[in-house]
Amino acid sequence: MLPSEHTNKTEQGVSLLDRMTETVLRRFASRTSRRGVVARLGGLAAAVPLFPLLPVSRASAAAPVAGRSVAKAPTPFGAKAQAKDPTACDYWRYCAIDGNLCTSCGGGVHSCPPGTAPSPTSWIGSCYNPQDGNAYMIAYRDCCGQDSCNEVTCLGTDGDQPSYRPMANNDIIWCFGTGTSEMYNCSTAAVIGKSS
Repeated sequence: MLPSEHTNKTEQGVSLLDRMTETVLRRFASRTSRRGVVARLGGLAAAVPLFPLLPVSRASAAAPVAGRSVAKAPTPFGAKAQAKDPTACDYWRYCAIDGNLCTSCGGGVHSCPPGTAPSPTSWIGSCYNPQDGNAYMIAYRDCCGQDSCNEVTCLGTDGDQPSYRPMANNDIIWCFGTGTSEMYNCSTAAVIGKSS
C-alpha cells in the first residue's frame, strides 16, 4: 500500500466519522436551545452532590437480635446509662435532670418525699432505656416546701435548651405556684410515654 492510499483511506474514515458527528449534533442543536442545555447541565451539577443524602438501606444500621433490631444509644449518657440503681446519677431516667435526687431524699423516682409538694410545671427530656432499647419522654418535676436535702446531686444535659426554651431547660427552679414554700428540695423523673 502506498502512503498516499493510506492517507486517502484515513481521510475517508475521518470524514465519515465527522459527517456522522456533524449530523447528530445538528439534529440535537435544531431541537434544543443553548439555554435549555445549560439549564439541564446546571440542574445535573446541582443534583449530583445530593445523591449521598438519599435514604438507603444500610446493613450496619442495626444488628438483628432474636428477630428484632436493637437501637444504639443516641447520646454519650445513654451509652453508659444503667437501669438498676435509681439512686445513682447514671440511672437512665436522669439524662436531663439537674438537682438533688428524690430517691436519696426519702421520695421515689416519680414521687416527692413526705412534707414536700410537686411543682405544677415540669421540664422534659428524652432518655434512652438500655433495658429495652427504647427512648422515653421523661417529665422532671421539682419537689418543693422544704430545704434542699443535698444528698445526691446530678446534672444531666441531654437535650438541655437555653432559658428562652423553658420546657427543656433544667436550670430553672420550678417551685413557683405550688401554694406552699417555694424552697427547692429535690427532683423526680416520671416516664410520660415512649419517644418516637
